[in-house]
Amino acid sequence: MTITLAATAASALAFALYTRVVWPFVLLGWVGLAPWLAALGGARTLRGALAIGWLFSVAFVLAVFSWFATGIAAYTGIPLPIAFALLVLGAPLLQPQLLVYAGARFLAAGRRPGAVTPAAALAAALLYVGAEWALPKLLGDSIGHGLFASPRIRQAADLAGAPGLTLALLLVNECALAMGQSLASAPGSLRARLARLRAPAACAAAILLALTGYGTLRLAQLAGQIPARPLLTAGVVQADISRYGELARELGTYDAAQGILAAHFDLSRQALAQGGVDLLVWAETVYPATFGTPKTDAGASLDREIAAFVADSRVPLVFGAYDVDAKGEFNAAVFLEPGRGGRFEFETYRKSWLFPLTERVPRWLDGERVRGWLPWLGTWQPGSGAQVLPLTLPDGRRLEIAPLICYDATTPGLAIAAVRAGAELLVTLSNDAWFASGEGPHLHLVVSAFRSLETRRSQVRATNTGISAVISPTGELLAAAGVHERAAIAAGVPAAPASGTLMLAWGDWFGPFALGVGLVLLGAIRWMRTK
Repeated sequence: MTITLAATAASALAFALYTRVVWPFVLLGWVGLAPWLAALGGARTLRGALAIGWLFSVAFVLAVFSWFATGIAAYTGIPLPIAFALLVLGAPLLQPQLLVYAGARFLAAGRRPGAVTPAAALAAALLYVGAEWALPKLLGDSIGHGLFASPRIRQAADLAGAPGLTLALLLVNECALAMGQSLASAPGSLRARLARLRAPAACAAAILLALTGYGTLRLAQLAGQIPARPLLTAGVVQADISRYGELARELGTYDAAQGILAAHFDLSRQALAQGGVDLLVWAETVYPATFGTPKTDAGASLDREIAAFVADSRVPLVFGAYDVDAKGEFNAAVFLEPGRGGRFEFETYRKSWLFPLTERVPRWLDGERVRGWLPWLGTWQPGSGAQVLPLTLPDGRRLEIAPLICYDATTPGLAIAAVRAGAELLVTLSNDAWFASGEGPHLHLVVSAFRSLETRRSQVRATNTGISAVISPTGELLAAAGVHERAAIAAGVPAAPASGTLMLAWGDWFGPFALGVGLVLLGAIRWMRTK
């Protein structure tokens, strides 16, 4: 038991460093699971394997997502120890694929779980990836996202997204374990042990070379396809203002909104002063009111202030606000163009993917009693899905834009559908203040950046507290503002390359494919064993 605990802790610590997505820690991803896999190989029953999977889910969540407990405490007001207790209890729900992987690996290995065959390792790894698709995770994370730190390896995301990179990591970790076991095994001479090392070493090298080779070739191809002239110059405002509700209580709703707008007007002027800006982008819900359908005269006055600023600057603006209709209120992105004759010319996108509980509550759970216990529960309604909105730039060009709001960017489907419908650019708005501290803002940035890799579309990302960025079709951060930095970014945004991607052609295909093939392979292994 002591060995299992030590091995589990070692793997959790390795991935706590790996998920920082910086060199050289990213190298730990290729070997960091090996200690836990060795412990898993010691399980003698399915129940024991699942217990080791549960243990690692708890250790992994505490090591990698401790910031989430801080965010829960800050958002809901519950004591931090209770938030950590909830995190521990919810660990199997946050990382369900670990239990699936532990159980599948045991079933595939049979009576000798410590000696996993290549077929058994492949079946378990495929089911790990398939489980992440069938049981979507709350934060949209996968260990494959950590490979974003490698400019070459991350290019393979246009084939199979982060799930494909996750599969590669799992298989190389299995190879690392097999190599370690070959060197440590007692029987045979050193030469014999080295001979047993060849197969897993060759497998690991082949995976790494294939990923690196593909990335090198793809970067060379894209370099010749992406036009030298930028698609546009974007101005991104990060005002580092959060806690809009607290500001409203302290200053009053109108004064708080006016102060927020004044800060954004000032930073926008700083961006415009850098010259040639074609589009201004502000963060999610930066305007804490309904735009275009004001509820009060004061709200109508604020609407006119925003419209007047856009008219004076002659640069279109995309910003976060609310929208409302008979169904309820929506989290929205407003596309506002310079008007003529004092008229508002705008279109609105409504956020499609709402964060559970804090933004939307399922009907079976909603009620006055529950809301009395949990006053922070959300009331927003979901939008209708992917959308492409046109925007006229100052030079008269018409640009097709795919808007994404915060949680929208955690799933490939919306961005892929929008690009298929003609989107030339991704514009992502987010409010990341609820992360409070830790690696949350970095994780959200990386997950969002995968949408650009999968679709080969540049992305302009604006958040209120960071990390705002301009992301190229190859995943490069062309400009960025750090966490709690007040900034006005003006940066050129590359046009899309001529070639498409497998993800655009097939959609988010690899998860269901891995699940199906993994189940068939596991079934075949067990059937062959009975024969």
